[in-house]
Amino acid sequence: MVGIAVVGCGRIGRIHARNVADHPDARLLLLFDAMTEAAQRSSAELGVKVASSIDEILSSAEIAGVVIATPTETHVPLIKAAVSAGKAVLCEKPIDLDLDRARACWNEIAGARPRVMLGFNRRFDPSFRALRERLHRGEVGGLELVVITSRDPAPPSRNYLRHSGGLLRDMTIHDLDMARYLAGEIAQVHAFGANLVDPEIAKLGDIDTCTLSLRAKSGALLQISNSRRCAYGYDQRIEAFGADGMLQAANQRATSVELWTSEQTAARDPVLHFFLERYAQAYRSELAAFIRGVQEGGVLTPDFTDGVEALRLAVAAEESLRGGRTVDIL
Repeated sequence: MVGIAVVGCGRIGRIHARNVADHPDARLLLLFDAMTEAAQRSSAELGVKVASSIDEILSSAEIAGVVIATPTETHVPLIKAAVSAGKAVLCEKPIDLDLDRARACWNEIAGARPRVMLGFNRRFDPSFRALRERLHRGEVGGLELVVITSRDPAPPSRNYLRHSGGLLRDMTIHDLDMARYLAGEIAQVHAFGANLVDPEIAKLGDIDTCTLSLRAKSGALLQISNSRRCAYGYDQRIEAFGADGMLQAANQRATSVELWTSEQTAARDPVLHFFLERYAQAYRSELAAFIRGVQEGGVLTPDFTDGVEALRLAVAAEESLRGGRTVDIL
């Protein structure tokens, strides 16, 4: 039985805490949040003790793994503290908003042979994972084109946007990781961005809509499409096109039932509304992989390097956006 603590009891932290509590091979031992009320709500729901401090978690011999679901600016110090205490870490993306700070974190902890997993949960989505496995088995031949679509139902709050690091580091970073997951290392990035959804987002110095064109080192081309608004729900699709065919992972709905009448055909349930519903299984599978890795001492993936590389691509995309040019990934 693996002892786990969850640090951060906001929306994502609560998902992780519930999944730990439900896992047969894990014990959720402690919760912590700087906002005491948030921790107490999760404590009441799950019947788990609230730690008085981070030190109480890190000094506990019963706790083998720490899940970090706190604001981004706290990730680096918490990762360093947890690694120093000998704990395995599952940290939400991104490692940090600053690429140099993320790299410096690795340089500081590398000597401790850290076991750090990054929260790119989409790698654990059953459909996306199956698409990748079949792609790598060669079912559609050599990969030539990938189209990744990711559109949120509505913009997040202004307060969230102020601290998010911008569309590319906050939202697109998931798709950049997926690009590497499917096509391998990326050689070039070209980004276009616009403000088409909400003028308030422009006032914050951010964009709400973007397309990215990427070239993998293999030669395959990739296209990413993002929007902060989608009238029909949470749009999450992947298409992988190769010499011998195509693999697609489509949007998910509550059921697969279709209605055919004299007035409409193929009418279906709406697309699932947001990530809480769409990626519920992915979060469970991600947490299960972390617990299994802690329990068995196996490889934790996606790892710290994956987090750095996704952030590096997001930074390159921002450079492309500002300069209006293609950026080579050196």
